[in-house]
Amino acid sequence: MKIRVSKPLIESILINLQPFLEKKDASQITSHIFLEAINGNLTIKATDGEIGLIINSTNLIIEEEGTFTANGKKLLDIIRILKNEEIILETLENNLNIKQNKSKFKLPTFNPENYPSFPLIENKPQIALDSISLIKSLKKISSAIDNNNPKFELNGALLDIQKNETKLVGTDTRRLSISTLTTQNEKEFSLIIPKKAILEIQKLFMDQINIYYDDTNLIIQNENYYFFSRLINGNYPDYKRIVPKETKINITLPKKEMLESIKMITTISQEIKVTFNDENIKFNSLTADNIEAKTELQMHTGLNESFELNVNSRYLLDFIAQVEDHEFQILLNESTLPFVLKDKEFITVIMPIIA
Repeated sequence: MKIRVSKPLIESILINLQPFLEKKDASQITSHIFLEAINGNLTIKATDGEIGLIINSTNLIIEEEGTFTANGKKLLDIIRILKNEEIILETLENNLNIKQNKSKFKLPTFNPENYPSFPLIENKPQIALDSISLIKSLKKISSAIDNNNPKFELNGALLDIQKNETKLVGTDTRRLSISTLTTQNEKEFSLIIPKKAILEIQKLFMDQINIYYDDTNLIIQNENYYFFSRLINGNYPDYKRIVPKETKINITLPKKEMLESIKMITTISQEIKVTFNDENIKFNSLTADNIEAKTELQMHTGLNESFELNVNSRYLLDFIAQVEDHEFQILLNESTLPFVLKDKEFITVIMPIIA
């Protein structure tokens, strides 16, 4: 096989494929990218077995058709140090030669026939969702998804598809985020999508996509990418039980001013105390040392008596970062009970710090 391709193109493709490679064991074929050049089309794919991506391009010259595998990280490292000019990739015996002008590099290849296969979309049902809204909702809840929870299902987001709505849910057991989409679905079902897959979906897809699924895989396809992820097999917690059915206090808060006030306190402490008074909101650091940060926001809350709330500021900031309007709501019961932050169809339920 022999192809000629521009450095920016091959470098961009390899960068996008890096998160899908096996990182720990370079002896595994899953540490390699698979490249096929045939009929004027370049197909490059990478997978670690749990998640995978295929990228297609026709912007190259194919002098000799063929396939090969090569270590994805090492190949990117080589491409990066070359000049912004055409690069020649050629297989000779069991090696890949990378050439540009007087520079030449060689990488060993594996048998491409042993490369793992990707799940196919044939005979798989589609998920009828507006993909732009779906991706936006995934972004809203992603910060609440746990990273390394022993309950494996909590390391992913729940896609809960109901007749008249679809909910995306993430939790790390200290907070719960839910984004609701108004949809019409013939079938009710749910899937648990790993957090790693969710983060990659947000990077890759910015336009309309086709979504397919079965009991073990989620597949997303558009004109440029073919993405798959293994689904998490487990029982997601009953998130509806965690959301307070009633609240005693409802205050509308300004996004910009709240963001500035909270960030000011976090220079000293991530854990903060927020005190809601009739005509102001006070912010104080929660620290055991003789270090203190405090500020005050003048606004009418309508409260007859003060309400104190101790909370991890990161949870507040993660929510506020996703607020689309200039205002959002906080719904409160008691200072020791979970409270709700709300922006239209997006909510986060947060457990306060109990002294």
